[in-house]
Amino acid sequence: MTLTELKYIVAVARAKHFGHAAESCFVAQPTLSVAIKKLEDELGVTLFERGGSEVSVTPVGAQIVAQAERVLEQTAAIKETAKQNKDPLAGPLRLGVIYTIGPYLLPPLVKNLIDHVPQMPLVLQENFTVKLLELLRQGELDAAIMALPLPDHGMLMQTLYDEPFVVATPRTHPWAQRREIPADDLKAETMLLLGSGHCFRDQVLEVCPEMARFSSPGNGMQRTFEGSSLETIRHMVASGIGLTVLPRASVRDMNDPNGMLSFVPFSNPAPSRRVVIAWRKSFTRRAAIEAVCNAVAQCDLPGVDMLTLDKAA
Repeated sequence: MTLTELKYIVAVARAKHFGHAAESCFVAQPTLSVAIKKLEDELGVTLFERGGSEVSVTPVGAQIVAQAERVLEQTAAIKETAKQNKDPLAGPLRLGVIYTIGPYLLPPLVKNLIDHVPQMPLVLQENFTVKLLELLRQGELDAAIMALPLPDHGMLMQTLYDEPFVVATPRTHPWAQRREIPADDLKAETMLLLGSGHCFRDQVLEVCPEMARFSSPGNGMQRTFEGSSLETIRHMVASGIGLTVLPRASVRDMNDPNGMLSFVPFSNPAPSRRVVIAWRKSFTRRAAIEAVCNAVAQCDLPGVDMLTLDKAA
């Protein structure tokens, strides 16, 4: 049994296709297939059910693949430990960020890290919270920046900042000149929300009980439209279709007189979200996490409340 063979079976289990797994491992498919057959013969079990367009993992195969993932993670940890002894900040850091944070945090964050730790380039991936947590568990990512609440995850976490929400209206809307808006007022408006899968949608519905109560069809909210990104929704709001709720960091100037939108704060207590960075307990480059935390703290994010760095939760 070799680490290469373990890498191959993990790749096949994820891709559910021998050809795609071989491509991800940068080997020819016959090479990968022969290595997996050799491992199956050595173990005396069948790891994969072959046939049809998709490969499925056998029950015993699923247990062995899970163990192989842990072995590969520990192998990577050994290498990281050796590297950390030389320079814990040396080498790339694979960082995930959710879609509703990435466009606003990453530009200043990347610049700060280039200025202060140029020896640690970021390998970035934007995705949904659930997918980022899966990639963290699989060792595909080193850390991820997300917003609470998170599903059960078993990761270490460090809080970064609190970010209030604001209401975005067309410039011609009657609310455009209001100083603040109670969340309860939203139930009478046409609302534009992100589609299912975006945690920001869930956060808005959770912290604005009025929207959650009236978001079901026929329960009082006039209409609800869904968009694929906050920027798409901005343009829809600007065209007069409805209103939306945005994270404060996405609004550079709350009082821009030349824009198509008006931005109005919520009445107290204003809904908000807490942004955190999470990483596996086995990840040994703690100095790299601290470097990211410090770089985030130095970012000029409008309207957010940076939190004092504390011990990992």
